[in-house]
Amino acid sequence: GFAAHRDWERTLHSGRWSMVTWPRELGGRGCDLIEWLIFEEEYWRADAPMRVNQNGIFLLGPTLMDFGTAEQKARFLPAMAAGEHVWAQGWSEPNAGSDMAAIRSTAIRIGDEYVLNGQKIWSTRAVWADWLFGLFRSDPESSRHHGLTFLMVPLSTPGITVRPIRQLNGQTGFAEIFFDDVRVPAENRLAAEGAGWQVAMATAGFERGLMLRSPARFQRTAQALRDLYLAHRDSADRDPTLRERVVSAWMDAQAYALSTYATASRLLKGGHIGAESSTNKVFWSELDLRMHQTALDILGAHGEVVPQTAAQHATLGHWLDGFLFAQAGPIYAGTNEIQRNIVAERMLGMPRA
Repeated sequence: GFAAHRDWERTLHSGRWSMVTWPRELGGRGCDLIEWLIFEEEYWRADAPMRVNQNGIFLLGPTLMDFGTAEQKARFLPAMAAGEHVWAQGWSEPNAGSDMAAIRSTAIRIGDEYVLNGQKIWSTRAVWADWLFGLFRSDPESSRHHGLTFLMVPLSTPGITVRPIRQLNGQTGFAEIFFDDVRVPAENRLAAEGAGWQVAMATAGFERGLMLRSPARFQRTAQALRDLYLAHRDSADRDPTLRERVVSAWMDAQAYALSTYATASRLLKGGHIGAESSTNKVFWSELDLRMHQTALDILGAHGEVVPQTAAQHATLGHWLDGFLFAQAGPIYAGTNEIQRNIVAERMLGMPRA
């Protein structure tokens, strides 16, 4: 359960393994990106637990490194690394999904506080989270990308209501969040008032890029897919395309890993990712979907069964859950259609459609 995941985060933090790339004074090991990629390979090879605080350590953490004050880094990062503060995202609203610039929830400055009103939806991990980061419109007269401010909000603040959204699989990984005259200290603002769009785009780059979906995750899934195929080879070989799909997935996972190492090497030499993060996001989200679809095709009708016993878990694994979650990959962090437009316009120089 969630408590066990939080305990695991504390265990990692006690050995400075929670975020190995962070400075030692903030709870990390001061490793570079190549060393982090190697750590991720070993982490996934060991079948270690999923990280419960991905929104914090992989998204807000590097954003704080770039935009936070020394006081904010000291206040938020160690607690984040230790699993004491689990973070939710506060991006989407009922009328502002992929079009994040349409945000309408307000944050009006009154003295040393912001007063928040509005609604967020599809907030990842908000059911269990302690804090939320997100965008609010601090200038009600502004429009689109202007007048937005990036705030960090404790979810225990009076006036906040978190309403879980029950999914088709019965889980509640997302929630609606309502803000009714919620008062947040101005010291919880990241960067200048009105500069929220720039901060949010940096966070989105981390979400699409290396950190949130390291290649080791997909290499591990590709290996599990290969093992599944071999375990069901008698039936799987009846469809000659399945073997080709398994091999193709394995090759794509290795290619993504090699590409990521090349990108990390370039970053260590002072380079930037930029629009390349969009190509990463399209590639890994569609690879993840293909691998899980292939697994269900190998399992046949058995793949539609939700495992109930230890024996079923051993045979069926988590392929069905993974398949359902993979459907969201081409949608969240900016739809793949949007990412392809970014690649076309910013990397290939094609005219705007």
